[in-house]
Amino acid sequence: MGQPGAGVDAEGGTAPSADRLPPGQRMQRGEWPVLHYGPVPRFKPATWDFRVTGATAEEQGGIWFHDQFAALPTIDVVADFHCVTKFTMLDAPWRGVAARTVLDLAPPAPEATHVTVWAEYGYSANLRLEDLLRDDVVFATHHDGAPLTPEHGFPLRLILPHLYAWKGPKWVRGIEYLTADRRGFWEERGYHNIGDPWKEQRYSYQEDPGDGPPL
Repeated sequence: MGQPGAGVDAEGGTAPSADRLPPGQRMQRGEWPVLHYGPVPRFKPATWDFRVTGATAEEQGGIWFHDQFAALPTIDVVADFHCVTKFTMLDAPWRGVAARTVLDLAPPAPEATHVTVWAEYGYSANLRLEDLLRDDVVFATHHDGAPLTPEHGFPLRLILPHLYAWKGPKWVRGIEYLTADRRGFWEERGYHNIGDPWKEQRYSYQEDPGDGPPL
């Protein structure tokens, strides 16, 4: 699948301005690379669900089965995509359920400060609760007008344009509200706890005091 804006500098067109790319990143040309750990899970619509657990308001979580989640209101977002492997896609079009919608339907408790995003095979990524409250954060079902492919996270992946892409897992199955930060899969294995591409927060050795819990 060709990418919006991909390859414009390869054909003699105008290269992206430097302020569009975070430090250390390069413009992605051609196809969207497939990068993930482990096998691609098999989607089973009859058993798929999305759950909200943990420190929820009034101890009320939420669960949506596939048809129910697919019926939630959707938004279209045009946003950049920054991979920690140093490629960036500019102006990528996404469609899905706004993270704010999920938080409104199954709100966190007042004392919740962080979130674990859970995905297939027990994969996880941790976020500050505020990361999910941005208007351009979306649980994406589509990219570039077409449903996500299985390799790119079908049926659901989290898109957080302000963070490196590993913070938004593929094959998402739910979120857990937390009252204290807890590192996720890659954050326990040497990646930065926050992952801001504009600060080039790639690895845990770059963390400042207060950026995350002890390893």
